[in-house]
Amino acid sequence: MADLVIVESPAKARTIEKYLGRGYKVEASMGHLRDLPKSKLGVDIEAGFEPQYIPIKGKEERIRQLKQAVRESEKVYLATDPDREGEAISWHLKELLEIPDEKAYRVTFHEITKNVVVESLKNPRPIDTNLVDAQQARRILDRIVGYKISPLLWRKIRRGLSAGRVQSVATRIVVDRENEIRSFVPKEYWTLEAELSFDKAHNFTAKFVGDRNGKIELENEEQTRKIMDSVSGSEFTVNSVKNGQKKRQPAPPFITSTLQQEAFRKFNMQSRRTMAVAQQLYEGVDLKEHGTVGLITYMRTDSLRLSEEAVAAARELIAGRYGKEYLPKTARKYKGRDNSQDAHEAIRPADVTIIPEDIKKDLTPDQYKLYKLIWSRFIACQMENAVFDTQTVDIESAGYIFRANSQRMRFAGFISVYEEGKDDPEEEKVAILPALSVGDKLDLLELKPEQHFTQPPPRYTEATLIKALEEYGIGRPSTYAPILSTIQEREYVRKENKSLVPTPLGEVVTELMKSNFSDIVDVDFTAKMEESLDRVGMGQEAWRDLLYRFYKPFSEDLDRAEQNLERIKVPDEETDVICENCGSKMVIKSGRFGRFLACPNYPDCKNTKPITEPTPGMCPKCGSTILKRKSKKNFTYYGCERNPACDFMTWDVPVADICPECGKTMFKKSGRGMRKPFCANPECPNFLPEDQRGYKKKSPEGEEKDGGK
Repeated sequence: MADLVIVESPAKARTIEKYLGRGYKVEASMGHLRDLPKSKLGVDIEAGFEPQYIPIKGKEERIRQLKQAVRESEKVYLATDPDREGEAISWHLKELLEIPDEKAYRVTFHEITKNVVVESLKNPRPIDTNLVDAQQARRILDRIVGYKISPLLWRKIRRGLSAGRVQSVATRIVVDRENEIRSFVPKEYWTLEAELSFDKAHNFTAKFVGDRNGKIELENEEQTRKIMDSVSGSEFTVNSVKNGQKKRQPAPPFITSTLQQEAFRKFNMQSRRTMAVAQQLYEGVDLKEHGTVGLITYMRTDSLRLSEEAVAAARELIAGRYGKEYLPKTARKYKGRDNSQDAHEAIRPADVTIIPEDIKKDLTPDQYKLYKLIWSRFIACQMENAVFDTQTVDIESAGYIFRANSQRMRFAGFISVYEEGKDDPEEEKVAILPALSVGDKLDLLELKPEQHFTQPPPRYTEATLIKALEEYGIGRPSTYAPILSTIQEREYVRKENKSLVPTPLGEVVTELMKSNFSDIVDVDFTAKMEESLDRVGMGQEAWRDLLYRFYKPFSEDLDRAEQNLERIKVPDEETDVICENCGSKMVIKSGRFGRFLACPNYPDCKNTKPITEPTPGMCPKCGSTILKRKSKKNFTYYGCERNPACDFMTWDVPVADICPECGKTMFKKSGRGMRKPFCANPECPNFLPEDQRGYKKKSPEGEEKDGGK
């Protein structure tokens, strides 16, 4: 009788089954199999917050198959993900599949490699009920907030709205930043640079910093002109030359939040996409020379800890591949935040000897980019510092000081492998200075005054919002991506270029929450709730006590809001699109099928139109602009702006390239990653038939069909 191993995904099941071979059967639960009901609260508050779990609709056949597999097995290894949610899924499986205690074993895989999988099965443990209770408490908290506040939003704002405990705080952070930007009052300041020459051969720039008594801020043009008048007729003399050395340390290995931030900075990869690709790398990828391999360790972690074996392997690779001068005398160790759970290692390659470039052909473009990022960061974190020679030269004129800085790399160190991205890529340019000595005389070529105004704080991007959530202690590694997705899907926040901007709806809902449920959207309160959930997970607090403490003041706030709140109108979001019927600026509305443009003068003017976006290239039928559109079922397609006069439409993406044979716009297959452009003109020798483009077509109404145009 074979032993049964239950994991969450088919990909992980396939990888592990290849490692274990005979004697084991590996099945996938396909995620959660039971949950609270969708149609009602599903929590009996009077009975001590007793949850009412039911099988998830549509999973009946999978449950039946797993029950049969359990009956046919001697042992059942519950091998769901090694985090709080994974622990809860294992507990739900045990309860739902009616697995006896003596038959159930909990195992976790920090990395899916053969040695780790085999060793983990030799060392099973019971299900950690403390972690299960912490996850139950989180689920019930979120359910109570969502199912109690959402009906209030329906009645007071509009139907279809929903509230979330952590998502509401994230939305508030974005709204508060927008309010900061609106209330910001710019302040004038000036800079002054001197273009100088040494021996009429070497020109460089020095910045005004102050006088002999210290730093001076230039606040206006009058102050700046006064200094310019003083130095214009005076000598510029080198006052001091300071040579030094600066060392830069490598960034620590990735944790969940920093991986999402860096993937966004370097590849503009959304957090949800980053985690999906990381999951693929963790669960296993088929490599021609290695077989099925889990390429990285578990990707939901807030720990910077690294195993001694992994560090030793990295140091060996560094010495052999880059040279011993790139290897520190002792291995680097990194300390995480005080509130980190430290349940797993940092994110790293499972096997550092699998070089990204060697397996590039076996990976998708996104898999390769992310694996190379993780591999490079891990190797760099164990390398020597980068070393720079620095020089600071102070130059005096009429008692005022101008300063020039120079920096030159002496030793690349970790930079030869990896350099961390920045949220604000603009940095001060560092000049190469001539060989100067104290007392050297310099010629003034030009004075460059420039007026500036202080800038408001920048809007959040996905990367900086994740960073803020982590710093505030809101959410945990597994929640960052869902938080960002949810606030955008609910149309509380929209993306403008790369920035996150609150919608009028998001601002109205946030103001309602601040006025009536101040704790729910309070950053400190939410962070303390996360700490309480952590205490439950460590067995230091009872989960029902946490819920009782939360619910009493929450229910009082809810009663007050029901009695006092009047109906609130959401301001329309005005656009620059002019209504062709009445000349008004059209506004954005939301309906069953998403956002659309509508005339603000309804019902006198009932004009509406879809929100469209111009794309590269021209319509192959009539030469007009091609617009990106959404179907009623929210599928993206591309059509001529002259529709219905011109009936051109396609699911393929127009590109800027022109076919060299016929001169028509070329297209590429939709989806992620690099796609080779093709010609869609049936009369062209380069024409690529639709059945060779790699996927079935759908009409705008969502029905499959053979043609795409």
